[in-house]
Amino acid sequence: MLKKNNMLVVIAFSAIVISSICAQNSVTQLRLSDSKKQHIGVSEKSSLRLISDSTEQFITEGKLKFRDFNKNNKLDLYEDYRKPAAKRAKDLLSKMTLQEKLVQLQCTFYKKTNLFPNNNFDIDQARQLYSNGLGGILRASDGGKVDVPEKDPNPKSLAMNTNQAQHFFINQTRLGIPVLFVEEGLHGMMIKNGTLFPSALGMSSSWDDALTKKVFETIGAEASAIGARMVLGPVLDLAIDPRWGRTEETMGEDPYLTARMGVVKVKALQGDATVSGGRKIASVLKHFGAHGQAEGGGNTGPVIISERQLREVNFKPFNAAIKEGGALGIMPNYNEINGMPAHADHWLLTDVLRKEMGFKGVVISDYNATQEILDMHHIVSDTLGAAVKSLSAGVDMELTDNITYKQLPAAMKQGKISVNEVDKAVLQVLELKFGLGIFEHPYVETDTTNRVGSDEHREVALQAARESMVLLKNEDNVLPFDRKKYKKIAIIGPNADQCILGGYSKMPGVQVTPLQAIKEKYNDVQIVYAEGCKLGVQKSKSIYAAVKMPTIEQNNKLIAEAVEAAKDADAIVLMLGGNDKISREAVATGIAGDLADLDLLGGQNDLINALKKLKKPTAAFVFSGPPIAFANLDESVPAIVQCWYLGQETGYAVAETLFGENNPSGKLTITIPRSVGHLPAYYYHKPSSRVRGYNLSNKKPLYPFGFGLSYTKFEYSGLELSNAAIKAGESTVVKVTVKNTGDRKGEEIVQLYIRDEVSSLTRPVKELKDYRRISLLPGEAKVISFTVTPDKLSFFNADLKEVIEPGDFSIMVGSSSEEYQTVRLTVK
Repeated sequence: MLKKNNMLVVIAFSAIVISSICAQNSVTQLRLSDSKKQHIGVSEKSSLRLISDSTEQFITEGKLKFRDFNKNNKLDLYEDYRKPAAKRAKDLLSKMTLQEKLVQLQCTFYKKTNLFPNNNFDIDQARQLYSNGLGGILRASDGGKVDVPEKDPNPKSLAMNTNQAQHFFINQTRLGIPVLFVEEGLHGMMIKNGTLFPSALGMSSSWDDALTKKVFETIGAEASAIGARMVLGPVLDLAIDPRWGRTEETMGEDPYLTARMGVVKVKALQGDATVSGGRKIASVLKHFGAHGQAEGGGNTGPVIISERQLREVNFKPFNAAIKEGGALGIMPNYNEINGMPAHADHWLLTDVLRKEMGFKGVVISDYNATQEILDMHHIVSDTLGAAVKSLSAGVDMELTDNITYKQLPAAMKQGKISVNEVDKAVLQVLELKFGLGIFEHPYVETDTTNRVGSDEHREVALQAARESMVLLKNEDNVLPFDRKKYKKIAIIGPNADQCILGGYSKMPGVQVTPLQAIKEKYNDVQIVYAEGCKLGVQKSKSIYAAVKMPTIEQNNKLIAEAVEAAKDADAIVLMLGGNDKISREAVATGIAGDLADLDLLGGQNDLINALKKLKKPTAAFVFSGPPIAFANLDESVPAIVQCWYLGQETGYAVAETLFGENNPSGKLTITIPRSVGHLPAYYYHKPSSRVRGYNLSNKKPLYPFGFGLSYTKFEYSGLELSNAAIKAGESTVVKVTVKNTGDRKGEEIVQLYIRDEVSSLTRPVKELKDYRRISLLPGEAKVISFTVTPDKLSFFNADLKEVIEPGDFSIMVGSSSEEYQTVRLTVK
């Protein structure tokens, strides 16, 4: 966070809401068919200069060749790639000085700009700063400037820089330990010209495991192409309070869906981590603990929560991603949990994470979160105390710039940290480096950077954007628009000519707005455009700048212009919502990002009310990070599509959906509340919650979890169990028939929910326990089966033991958390 402490400016985690560039800069409009000729970065003819093996020292044993990292002309155990990573790490550790050990616990961020001035590697600076080596470099993609995306190196230059830096660490440090290049990859690599996909919340709305796999394989390929070996992501936090500015980074409110999609993302990103040799990538799960339900929805705020809730809800996605996905990295959350900051919590990071979940990888701190044990949480009196707390709790690597861990030598001298504790952390880092194959494959090979932002990757991004949209309302089948009927269409709204990428974005080679794509693809329709009103704009170009809202007078003028433009139109398309300046990561005191109001801001309701008087057929497309409580919009227009942030191909996906080339198939993975006063609104509440509701208000949400319409219709029938009575520990199969009763092909997401009817402790009214995405032709029917396994019936009892209690369970299958059929299962 940007806070001053002894004149040191500290920037907090992941900030990095660089996506505003998309709205601030001119947009490159490209047809997919033309992109081979015009795509930025792909047409460069210069080949990537590789580091030659002739500059390095090798040892030959028979037909095998080994790199002589310590240049002693003999094959040490750690240099022998035939040996297990754990043994190699122990051998290397035994040869290291204390200083060589401690630098492996550093991951530099701001100081890396000294290594890459003018986007070129500076070997003299490397010798001066890192003669003993270095653990990792965060975002080498920034080059010589941090958070100035237009000055970032292109992928080819970036790959060359990583090769040259790696060559220095291997050949000009005593033990030749390669460095770990770390990059952000929440919804695409945060690099210049990289492919940017929909926000995590948008992508989760597809409920499409196969497409999610393809997206994260693409992210992994682009990471590998630039030399990155650790990617920060995915985020497995649950969006319990959507006022939180980082809601867009999550996969929604549900632990089961987040767990399932989290496993898919980790496996796709890392590949098969058991394969020997080759270039592997470590996925870092964010942010272990309970980041998404801080007090008041405030980023980094305190979390007061029961251990049962942690185990049954918040820990579930992390546990699955570790045990099933084999995640190699973990990042704790900034927050305190029940009085203990996560980065100082031995119970959380050692007892639960390592001993119970069996995590074997590296725990890397959030940006400067180790220092915030002192600066924000105040549970220690100095930086030395923060270093002791963090390392003792189980934080292996500090991010960033050695602010806290530079005190470890003093802590060891005072006897507050032992050599064994340091060695344990260093071993984790070394084992990861050996396991990833960095010692054997340290350099980027051939011109692999050509794949970054390629046509193939653009196609994946477009499909992801198509499936991320959720059709919420479509009275009288207003959508899709008939171009023969509506010859003149008014495109109105502050988001019509914006391509909002969201947080953790930079400058993809292509950015297409809805207005551009509609004009390009459907030139048989006359388009009139008016902005209608303005949303928040930043006071300066800095991504950390405060947001300024327009005056009423400014918006009234724009509203009048919009009404005038729409008067003669046959239909209106509203493009509303929020943007990534209004709702964003709150990175520091005075640099807010969380919201107190979830309604449409900046005069948008006045715009809606003015246009409603024209009585034109109207469809609204809502772009936002978190869900928006748009009650007035819901009452005013017949058709609404929730778009979230759709990535670089935003325009094409919106245009295709507007005119029916794309049949929307997404479903909500987070509840849309009626107002901020109705929070919390997540669907798996306890039976006593919301029983009486609020006076003078509807207690139901605007749109429930799992909800989403299509341009066709689906019918459910014949729900049955293969065995309606089972013993605890047995399984049963539930079947349902789903039929497409409409006149066009469509995709439906079939959802399974379960409720324990009577239990020794209160249980949620329902919990998602499985889902299936299916495609049906008009008139086609399919029988869908789910297996109800014992883990779907269990919960933590009063002793925090996971048990299955005998009794009746409601098995619910349907199209959302509020539309389903029910059968009864008895467990004996």
